[in-house]
Amino acid sequence: MTTNQSLEGDQLATAERGLEPKKPSPALTLTAALLGFALIGLDASVVNVALPSIGHALGGGMSGLQWVVDAYTLSFAALMLSTGAFSDRAGASRAYALGITVFTLASVACGLAPNLPALIAARVAQGVAAAVVLPASLALVRQAYGDPARRARAVAAWAAGGSVAVALGPVAGGALTTAWDWRGIFFVNIPLGAVALALLVRAPRSQRRPAPLDLPGQVTAAVTLTALAFAVIEGGTTGVVALVVAVVAGGVFLRVEARQPHPVVPLGLFRSRTVTAAVAAGAAVSVAFYGVVFVFSLCFQQVQGLSALAAGLMFLPMTGLIAVTNVVAGKLAGRYGARLPMLVGQVLAVAGLLVLLYVDAGTPPVVVALLLVPLALGCALTVPPLTAAMMEAVPAERAGLAAGVLNAARRVAGGLGIAVFGTLVSGGFAEGMRWSLVISAGLLAVTAAATSRLR
Repeated sequence: MTTNQSLEGDQLATAERGLEPKKPSPALTLTAALLGFALIGLDASVVNVALPSIGHALGGGMSGLQWVVDAYTLSFAALMLSTGAFSDRAGASRAYALGITVFTLASVACGLAPNLPALIAARVAQGVAAAVVLPASLALVRQAYGDPARRARAVAAWAAGGSVAVALGPVAGGALTTAWDWRGIFFVNIPLGAVALALLVRAPRSQRRPAPLDLPGQVTAAVTLTALAFAVIEGGTTGVVALVVAVVAGGVFLRVEARQPHPVVPLGLFRSRTVTAAVAAGAAVSVAFYGVVFVFSLCFQQVQGLSALAAGLMFLPMTGLIAVTNVVAGKLAGRYGARLPMLVGQVLAVAGLLVLLYVDAGTPPVVVALLLVPLALGCALTVPPLTAAMMEAVPAERAGLAAGVLNAARRVAGGLGIAVFGTLVSGGFAEGMRWSLVISAGLLAVTAAATSRLR
């Protein structure tokens, strides 16, 4: 071999080494997954405080504002039943990249929306993308850490990041709306999405795995939920027609799921009293928490005249304690079992809701902010133990499917709660707010009674 040939060979080898993908980094993979999870969690709560500004700019009345929230929540919840299987089939890294890309582009469309229908359509796209990001981000974390102890710590950090994002949502929404415009709550997703995609370069490439998809079940579930929300929000003759569609589609869904070999919602799961109680309690907590945040976001601004920023800050005592209380609840469940902290949490939430019945237009906002704390503490005490109880009640090989069912049920309940409460307050704010609190307290009282019967 000549000297020139040797030099050319060395240069080629160097070039090839330069083109090799960088070694996967577990820490950067966790950061990418956490950022994506935080993004979709933030968008579940950041919009509430901006709703009055959106209504002022685009019109549409109370029903339009309800759809701005529920278009995201319901599409997210309905498709989450199948996106875990999609993530397995496409590979977690590819699914995550697709989800973050679509979510970022949909955020641009939200920020540029010229009218309310365009904003609602873009919110649906955000929800679809969020449903893909959630299971793919968790799968990335699991793949990045081979050691079980390090993986457990990474999953805990991932979950905490989502809780912090939800907690900061009202404050961030108020700050962006006040300092910039309501469109800023969507434009801020652009750089965050770009960073998440950039970090994905250091994530391990995921293998594709065969996973069954229940398309008939997924379609009928989506039709049922959409028609039910439409019936609640729109009302009138159109609402009655939508309710009929929801009942028919729901019946078809149950029939399909009973016959499918791989259903998106295995009905057999609900033969377990623990599973039924956990799903019911999770749904009741979501109705109370998300519904109350929605109602009091409007109360602080439209009734008490606060700015968006001030309204967001009023939620800080409520949301700031959630992440800490989640950790405490997990430790209590480990020591005493799930039943006791679940029961204490639901009873505390009921008491918090009943105290809020005394709030009116003349109640100082700071007092209202403090009165929201017991509800938040009760909800935060309930969710980790009920999740643990459900995971213990199902076989290990069905844990992912059960988690998907639980999370979907919670998000669906939150979306329908907002639909119902928005309809109630549109007929008279003070009376509607009190009925919303009574309904939430009643649901939690029923699920607390069911929890008390668990072993």
